[in-house]
Formats: sequence, C-alpha cells, structure tokens
Amino acid sequence: MKPISPPNTNEALTESQIDRIIEMAWEDRTPFESIKTNYGLDESALMKIMRASMTFNSYKLWRKRVKTKSIKHCLKMI
Repeated sequence: MKPISPPNTNEALTESQIDRIIEMAWEDRTPFESIKTNYGLDESALMKIMRASMTFNSYKLWRKRVKTKSIKHCLKMI
C-alpha cells in the first residue's frame, strides 16, 4: 500500500496508524471528529483510506453502516 498523508502535512501515516484509523472508523462509538482530532483526517480523507484498505464489498458495508449511525458525527452545542 502506498503511504497516505493527512491533509496539510508531509508526514505519511504508518501501517499501525492506518490500522488504528480503520479500527476507529468501524467502531460505532467513535465519531469522525475524534479521528480528525487525533489524525487530522476529515471524513473524505477517511473514506479514501477505507476504500484503499478494504475490498469493495467491505467498503460498501462500512459506508452503509456509517450512514445509519447518528453517533458517528458529534452534535455541536449551540
């Protein structure tokens, strides 16, 4: 797999970081905002990592799962 860099950085993510990002993305309780805070990846960058790291069917299953989980996005306090 080619090195993946978070937006606005020149540092590539390590294999262990990518594994952890994928693990966090699959967890229902981990919001996308936590991944962005920890790794600097927004949802579109995360989708690219997931697409590159999984089979097409697994990626489709993940996207379907994410769309049905409202917890994957933090609610902003007004």
